[in-house]
Amino acid sequence: MSEHVGLRQRRAVLEDEWARRVPELKTVRRVLPGGAALRREVTESWVRSLDSVDPQRDSAPAAEGGAVDPRWSGSLLRGPVTALADEMRSIADDAGFVAAVTDESGTILWTCGGRVMRRRAEQVNFAPGGRWDEPAMGTNALSLALRTGRPATVFSAEHLVAALHGWVCYCAPIHAPDGRILGVLDLSTTWDRSHPLAMSTVRTLANSIEAGLRTAPGALPRQSSPASQMRLTCLGSEEVVRDGAPLRLRPRQLEILTLLALEPDGYSPDRLREALYGDRPVTASTFKAEVSHLRRALGGAVATRRYALTTAVTCDAVEVLRALERGDTETAVRHYRGPLLPDSEAPGILAWREHLEVAVREAVLASTRPEHALRFGEYAPYDAEVHEHALTVLGTHDIRRGIAAGRLRTALRA
Repeated sequence: MSEHVGLRQRRAVLEDEWARRVPELKTVRRVLPGGAALRREVTESWVRSLDSVDPQRDSAPAAEGGAVDPRWSGSLLRGPVTALADEMRSIADDAGFVAAVTDESGTILWTCGGRVMRRRAEQVNFAPGGRWDEPAMGTNALSLALRTGRPATVFSAEHLVAALHGWVCYCAPIHAPDGRILGVLDLSTTWDRSHPLAMSTVRTLANSIEAGLRTAPGALPRQSSPASQMRLTCLGSEEVVRDGAPLRLRPRQLEILTLLALEPDGYSPDRLREALYGDRPVTASTFKAEVSHLRRALGGAVATRRYALTTAVTCDAVEVLRALERGDTETAVRHYRGPLLPDSEAPGILAWREHLEVAVREAVLASTRPEHALRFGEYAPYDAEVHEHALTVLGTHDIRRGIAAGRLRTALRA
């Protein structure tokens, strides 16, 4: 009983904080390009973060194990970042920024900047060893970039933690040649020094680091040649990146690409048409036109007789399936960031969506590691069995029990 009372009290405090901060966020958005509308990714991150992060904390927690020098010494990012260090120091000094590079967990490994900005950054532990992932520090640009795999900006009071309201942060994820996120590059400064070119600058620098990874001795092998390197994100969000640049596809073309990535042996024309349209009366010319548009967008990388990709594509959904086949629940849960193409109603996508969700869920329920149930529970807010499992495997005094208990209560009320 005492545990549930404490949880209710804590949630009441958090709800009051949320209500207090929303007008502040609307005020902040009015000074940003694009108007006052709150961004979905920021509000959703707030909701997730309020379960585990105190908005009144004064700095980021330190990474487990303390010193990060050994981790940085062995990092694949060290060589390419060192090669660009002088350029980043010049940018940071001239514009009044502090630059930082994290690993895939959100732990800062390297920083540079002017003395004044670095001192301010160190006050909130924006320094080597500081943890800036969402469970540790709530809504911030680093955590959003790590979570979504896309560049992110968080301005002033959009940060969950009040100590960061004086800051604006611009981030871009850094991908290995095989598509994995190795870390994040961040440029941060005080909100009054925000600059419209900062995001393009951080993206350019991140692209340069990725280019250095591809050419460095001992670099990870590429999934395809530089001319056809492609990454498809289709779990929880939708993005296609080709040769380091976003590739704009219509929803139907994205569905076709996803289906072909999930079934490398390809589809017969009739089977692919059924997977896209089911029993809907769609003409053969309309179907063939969609495939032709995708083929042109991919530079001809779709076979003509039996529809299949002729170039390698790194896909997060495929990575989940491969991890499950290896019995690697940790990797599967890390890559699973929500349902497959959430807005799609194509029969083939719906079938794969259910398959992936059930497969990951079963692996989570079979796991004795609480972080697996907690992570999957973010994407299954009404799955009471998952939240009950989390409580079962969490230790009696584990502070994360409050997260699982809160989710279970929400699920049972639904």
